[in-house]
Amino acid sequence: MKQAIINTFGRALLFIIIVLGLSCTTKQNVDLSKRTKIALRDAGHKLLLSNQDSTSLILPIIELETNKFQIAFSKTLSFEPSTLVSIVKESIEISNLPEYYLVEVLQCNDREVAYSYQMSAEKESTIIPCGSRYLPEACYLIDVKFINKVEVASINDVVFKTIILLVLASLIFFLKIKTKNSKKAPPEIVPSEKIGSFYFYPDQNKLVKEAEEIALSKKECELLALFVANPNQIIKRDELTKRVWEDNGVFVGRSLDTYISKLRKKLKADTSIKLTNVHGVGYKLEVD
Repeated sequence: MKQAIINTFGRALLFIIIVLGLSCTTKQNVDLSKRTKIALRDAGHKLLLSNQDSTSLILPIIELETNKFQIAFSKTLSFEPSTLVSIVKESIEISNLPEYYLVEVLQCNDREVAYSYQMSAEKESTIIPCGSRYLPEACYLIDVKFINKVEVASINDVVFKTIILLVLASLIFFLKIKTKNSKKAPPEIVPSEKIGSFYFYPDQNKLVKEAEEIALSKKECELLALFVANPNQIIKRDELTKRVWEDNGVFVGRSLDTYISKLRKKLKADTSIKLTNVHGVGYKLEVD
């Protein structure tokens, strides 16, 4: 019962961790998308203002793919690339978005790249070309793609991490209890009889002497079981044949002697036990 409770609790904790992780990831993605669209709309507005244009529309920000967004305008515009760099950087920083990204300015008519730059963690990987050359007035699309793993917590990071730590600590605690309480099942005790230096296992039809196992036939096992139950006592031939062969097939006169001979050979390794023939009466298992 206790084992079942621990197993159930462990599965429940694992389920909670998975659900929390998936939930947080989904909320992070939704939160990033919303805040990025707001930030890029702000950047587009500032870019129009730099063109002395306060009336043109910024078209809806489109999420092209995961972490990649596009700004489009209702009218043509012209701008200096360095102005674009500073405006985008400012809007992204204000919205607390990832600081590493790739920006491409595409021509609307043929989608050729008119200008692009990259902000990277390493200064040598940050590329901002031709900062002082104005782009001619035309219709442009601006694509912004974040190039680092986005990790924006949609719930308080401290609270979330605390929950995870508590869940993991509880899981470790219960696993330790489980390990402590789970005892190794005792080895199955197989019934055996000691005959000299042999161990006789009637249920498994075998004799064992030290590390050696000696297989017994069914008849040999049945005969030896009778002798072991009556050590140092004469057991008549009639009783042996009746107990071993009755209802077990046809008995041939010499069968008993044949099986006694086979048992003697298998027991000869121990001189302290003997199967002796009491002439005209039966057999006896002599054990010192």
